[in-house]
Amino acid sequence: MRAPFILAPMAELSHRALRELIETFGGCGEYYTEMISAGALVSGGPFESWYLDAGPCPDRVVYQLTGANTEHLAAAAALLDRYECAGIDINMGCSAPAIARTGAGIRWMDDAEKAAAMLAAVRKRTKKRLSVKLRLGPENIPPASRSAASGMDEARFDYLLRFCRRLEDAGAERIALHPRTGGEKFKRRARWEYVGRLRDALSIPVAGNGDIAGAEDLLRRAAGPCDGVMTGRGAVRRPWIFAQAEVLEQGRTWETPDPEETALRFLDLLARYQPPEFRLSRARRFFGYYCDNFIWGSYLKTLLGREEDLIGMGRALSAHIREHPGERQVRRT
Repeated sequence: MRAPFILAPMAELSHRALRELIETFGGCGEYYTEMISAGALVSGGPFESWYLDAGPCPDRVVYQLTGANTEHLAAAAALLDRYECAGIDINMGCSAPAIARTGAGIRWMDDAEKAAAMLAAVRKRTKKRLSVKLRLGPENIPPASRSAASGMDEARFDYLLRFCRRLEDAGAERIALHPRTGGEKFKRRARWEYVGRLRDALSIPVAGNGDIAGAEDLLRRAAGPCDGVMTGRGAVRRPWIFAQAEVLEQGRTWETPDPEETALRFLDLLARYQPPEFRLSRARRFFGYYCDNFIWGSYLKTLLGREEDLIGMGRALSAHIREHPGERQVRRT
């Protein structure tokens, strides 16, 4: 049986509206939420109810927490323990400066003992499945000789393995690895060889994330040594990616949905499932990727970015496609 497909956590994107859209095509195995600030959650932040909305399939939703304070993370996990969900994940991979400079995200990977102590404290406060999403580690790991067989940096893998074993000992039940370092962003390819090797070395499942551009990539990685294939940007760009992979796996012909209809449906879902304060920023983030489907994608992003509400975005999109009917054919990427 192939590895399951998973929607990655993405700020301003992995929310209910996107899940609802993906579900219209058939859904996927699990959905990670966008990062939820542990501190804001335990202090009763004004928008936390929107972050906690696990619809339409709470049994397949994984809440992701971020924070630098152990007590905040443990208390937030205890609160989430009351909700129906597939599990709770701790973010140890985000390298965005606003997150890293607080000591959260990738900064947890600077100190394995500190990270393990935090995770053990969280483990005591929840009965839900506990997982960690991380990267290959910080930039300042001394280089070592590369394996002739794999081309891997052995010092980096050793650091990663020791770190993950400490998390495993502390109660982690799954690892999701984005095989880039904190500083690489998307500047180089994701090194999936680390995913397979880490999976072979640990006794808990290891999922991989990175460079999944299309359904063929999903299937290729799912056939390899991993316990789950996670994609974020690929699923925003093409919300039907999981359904397409299922169809291709069965040897059937895939018929791409109408891109205008899909976009307008997403705008309707945003209006239904996101607060007014969130709608415009989330729509712009979505179209930042989704417009890659169009021949005139860069122009269309600019056009939609000028609009000040969802209605205006929908009208601008439809007008563009009426003027350029060839845009109904999804562009190959």
